[in-house]
Amino acid sequence: MNKDLLAVAGGRKPADLVVQNGKIVNVYSGEIYDGGVAVSGGQIAAVGDVAYTVGPDTRIIDAGGNYITPGFIDGHIHPESSSLSIRPYAEIMLKHGTTVIMTDLHEVGVVGGLEAIEAVLDEAAVTDLKLYFVVPSHVPFSPFLETSGGKFNTEIIEKALKRPDAVGLSEIVGPYVLAGFPDLLQSMDVAVSMPGKTLQGHLPDMSGPAMNECLAAGVSTDHESLSAKDALERLRGGCNLMIREGSAARGLADCIKPIIEQKLDTSRVSIVTDDLHTIDAVDRGHLDDAVRVALNAGLDFIKAIQMVSLNAARAFELDQEIGGLAPGKRADINITTGPEDFKVKTVIAGGKLVTEDEKLLVSYPVADHKPCLLNTMKLKNPITADSFKYYAPEGAKRVKVQVMDTLPWIPITQGREVELPVVDGVIRCDVDQDVLYIAQVERYGINGNIGKAFMGGFNLKRGAIASSVGHDNHNIIVLGTNFEDMAVAVNRVVELTGGQVAVDGGEVVAEVAYPVCGLLSDLSAEELAAEKKTLIAKIHEMGSNIPIPFMFLSFICLAALPMYAITDHGFIDVLTQQIIDPVLEVLE
Repeated sequence: MNKDLLAVAGGRKPADLVVQNGKIVNVYSGEIYDGGVAVSGGQIAAVGDVAYTVGPDTRIIDAGGNYITPGFIDGHIHPESSSLSIRPYAEIMLKHGTTVIMTDLHEVGVVGGLEAIEAVLDEAAVTDLKLYFVVPSHVPFSPFLETSGGKFNTEIIEKALKRPDAVGLSEIVGPYVLAGFPDLLQSMDVAVSMPGKTLQGHLPDMSGPAMNECLAAGVSTDHESLSAKDALERLRGGCNLMIREGSAARGLADCIKPIIEQKLDTSRVSIVTDDLHTIDAVDRGHLDDAVRVALNAGLDFIKAIQMVSLNAARAFELDQEIGGLAPGKRADINITTGPEDFKVKTVIAGGKLVTEDEKLLVSYPVADHKPCLLNTMKLKNPITADSFKYYAPEGAKRVKVQVMDTLPWIPITQGREVELPVVDGVIRCDVDQDVLYIAQVERYGINGNIGKAFMGGFNLKRGAIASSVGHDNHNIIVLGTNFEDMAVAVNRVVELTGGQVAVDGGEVVAEVAYPVCGLLSDLSAEELAAEKKTLIAKIHEMGSNIPIPFMFLSFICLAALPMYAITDHGFIDVLTQQIIDPVLEVLE
């Protein structure tokens, strides 16, 4: 028992901090009423009439008649997608009212395994952002189809699940459950055998018997709904529906519509961002932005706040610790404006005032990164222009190839058959048909693999771009109109020890360095966003019309996301989980 907390709650001792003169948004009862919140240490001692907890040394924060809400919780987010190392990432989250995240740090694990994840969790411990660890369910994410630096098997997963901050198993891929992958099923059994551990789903394009089988296996959440139909099926199946409103996919307006129209119970509905781009985090915000989207879609204010607080906590069986304003809960408190012009003004995280009047009050030192997080770029073989040539069958002058096109609004690929010329035995891309070269270069020094295919949808007219961020293996992904610029781009990424590069006419025209795992920068969110804007502007000058080209490019490597992908192993048919030849037919 926390005797100090009980003494404050009972009126025998003054509170450390009191928020007063506000409107309590009670996510438990669904009410809004006048009152305040009293804090002792890092916990809430009282809510409502808290005048009795004020003493001569109590710090008073006047809410000024504004709303007092719980701190926001993101139930499914990959911090690595922001390209920020964890300390500057914590700063931008707190600034926008997010005080808790559920994360697997899977991308760090792909590069450096559990050792690297634990190093990042240690770095995060000095911040005021609360991280709950959702253990990666398997690395590599797509077995036998990609090479990664780190590995997770059942033995490692069991060790990780024993951490006090571990709350479950992450990203359980539906098709892998249906295929009966032995290691995955064994890891799921291990997780559910431990008290309080949940099974978090990744169930794209699943419905009917397939969805039922995954839910029957114990998967309790899913964040992959792309439509109203998807959302309703998951909700009706007892699944905790996590509606995604991030940078790579914005499904909130569509998915929430039938829930509002049919006045459905929303207690199992939360809002997550999954992947949040640095520029969006700076310019739009985080879950505060998602609340604005939900309100504009017609969602009730209290329900919107529940979806970014209590409902997310319930999905992890953590509502006794976090998610609401009540005695004994973690003291995560936001002061916000109302639904007409929703903004987070002041944030208290774990009992500490971290922002006031929209100004961040905390600044965390740059971490002294452990060696496992650094110098992760190790090419097995030199990279030259010849590395990316795709040779046609002997004697061919023209071929029909399978091109994968990204959709312009979400990085999901579709197929397109195109005729391409063959010159000196090499298949040539065709900018006029929006067909570019794409390749992935293994970067852990393990096998030197280079997978090659043909890409559409990016509309690049000249040059090449390369990145060490490629889900879910984080080898070097390169897209280009010519082999020479592709080689320059890949080699520059290696020189930077990770990063993103644009090359035009043999010259590097813009770049951003990610020295931490080849994924992350120690710059502030604002500094990194400025660098990314410069990089993106250059890529747009080179012809691409994708708003965030590198985030889209990173998903083309994901062998679990329909319909096609590229990894260091080759061109992947995601539906069959097979490596296929993009050359369909020799025409002449």
